[in-house]
Amino acid sequence: MTESSSPTLARRVTGVLRILFGLMVFSMVVWQITDRLVHNVFRPAEYFSYFTVQTCLGIAVLFVTAGIYSWSHAQDTRLLTIVRVSIFAYAIVMLVVYNVLLRDVAPAAADVGYAWPVFPNEFEHVWAPILVAVDWLFAPGRFPLRIRAMWWALLYPLAWVAFSLVRGALTGWWPYPFLDPNGPNGVVGVVVYVVGIAGFMAFNAFVAVFIGWVWTRRRRTEAARSS
Repeated sequence: MTESSSPTLARRVTGVLRILFGLMVFSMVVWQITDRLVHNVFRPAEYFSYFTVQTCLGIAVLFVTAGIYSWSHAQDTRLLTIVRVSIFAYAIVMLVVYNVLLRDVAPAAADVGYAWPVFPNEFEHVWAPILVAVDWLFAPGRFPLRIRAMWWALLYPLAWVAFSLVRGALTGWWPYPFLDPNGPNGVVGVVVYVVGIAGFMAFNAFVAVFIGWVWTRRRRTEAARSS
């Protein structure tokens, strides 16, 4: 391994922190599943349909993988960086949508009398997104992306929306009230929410790629001055 390709101490410390963070996020999901099993309200087909749960599992896999990779490589790959941009966009949406639209929503009929464990719920919806953003802002070794790479972040959420709507039409169950066309806002409300959230997600991805571009330009300027 050449010197230029060797990870710095900061890069390796980042790798350790990423692994610990990924494992903690995963433990929050395990905590929720265990609690629901204990109270006999675990419905896996519904639980794993929530975008929050899927995003948290994605965070866990991404950060453990990125952490291991950080330990032996000076820079993330293009694919890994695109996934990081996507997770950043999802996490910020998860933070905002939960706290603006879903925090005070009544529980599902099947969950009446059951309260989600407070700590893992708050960690997933508040602290995990913040830590994802901190990692993107300050972690060294991101691959320089072009702005158009932001559009990759929309592929998975749009597929999730399509699946959720088709499934809801067949079963009568939607993971979130704003996806239910039979709700007070009807089909128009669903379209408005989906387009609005998709637009916000695209904006988040743009911000993430732009931040990466700024950092890359800064590094190149510093390298040019030192040469």
